[in-house]
Amino acid sequence: MAWFFTEENISGNNYTLVGESAKHISKVLRMRTGEDITLVSPDKTQYECKISLITQGEVTVDIISQKPCENEPDVFVTLYQALPKGDKMDFIVQKCTELGISRIVPMISARCVSRPDEKSLKKKCERWQKIALQAAMQSRRGIIPEVTPCISFKEAAEQTKQNEKTVFFYEMGGESVRKILNGTKPKTVGMFIGSEGGFEQSEVDSVTAIGGQTATLGKRILRAETAPLAALSIIMYETDNFSS
Repeated sequence: MAWFFTEENISGNNYTLVGESAKHISKVLRMRTGEDITLVSPDKTQYECKISLITQGEVTVDIISQKPCENEPDVFVTLYQALPKGDKMDFIVQKCTELGISRIVPMISARCVSRPDEKSLKKKCERWQKIALQAAMQSRRGIIPEVTPCISFKEAAEQTKQNEKTVFFYEMGGESVRKILNGTKPKTVGMFIGSEGGFEQSEVDSVTAIGGQTATLGKRILRAETAPLAALSIIMYETDNFSS
């Protein structure tokens, strides 16, 4: 069933979609009146709906039933991703959204080769947010993960104070995620992933000094676009209900 997000919470027995969502339903999917779709509102309520009217630029649906969306993980994970080269970030955003990430913070670390100017970064972040939306629809998420503006490594490190746990995945080694979590299931986790060149020791020290812990992904060195997927999968397995 087609899956869409609304920009506001729904009240009443019907709802009208406009803009890109309406266009996608009528022009791309070529749906017709009488067909079923699912809507998810910002308060993570899932609505089963039936299309009642399609006009130029608008799609109206009747609400058939509603329930809390149960597709979100138990942990809110923020990915602090050092910018990789090329279009690798597109892939990272898409796949991490599918795996359950809640927030993605692009950052510039010491060894980043990719250093777009402010104007280019703004356009890239807008594209990444659209990729997150599309991936959230495809994977039937209860939220659209936020892709924030790109920040410096120092700013990212400062943000980690808001998380219950901060896991710094370091190519030079560290503890396993299971040992770091030690049977706990924190509600908020921040995870740091480097670019192709990894991290400077000073960057590692700055995060561990405020409570972050270095973690390993094993004996093999993973590509910049592979590491966040492996790391997020491990965290999800260790914290979500299906692992208990």
